[in-house]
Amino acid sequence: QVQLVESGGGLVQVGGSLRLSCAASGRIASIYNMGWYRQAPGKQRELVAGITRGESTNYADSVKGRFTISRDNAKNTVYLQMNSLKPEDTAVYYCLVVYSDYGGARYSYWGQGTQVTVSS
Repeated sequence: QVQLVESGGGLVQVGGSLRLSCAASGRIASIYNMGWYRQAPGKQRELVAGITRGESTNYADSVKGRFTISRDNAKNTVYLQMNSLKPEDTAVYYCLVVYSDYGGARYSYWGQGTQVTVSS
């Protein structure tokens, strides 16, 4: 099986920064796309940022210029650097990893989520 360990969430004031990490381990042959999603209370889960194995990135319009996604393929880890945080960034943040096992089958797997709270 696969494990995703997220870390880096917490409480921060408006304008502050946080860095989220998501480390994947287990029966993983290759990791393809990695991404961060978030879900605020009463709202649907939405894509925040994604990164391909070739490190092409895409961002939600609401975070462009403030958030940066990156990955370390040697560590099977994806990061989300969040700067200039706003109260509307408050949500539970989830990482998503698309990977293949040693049999060649491809799967997607969610992290457990980490709370980010931005206080005004």
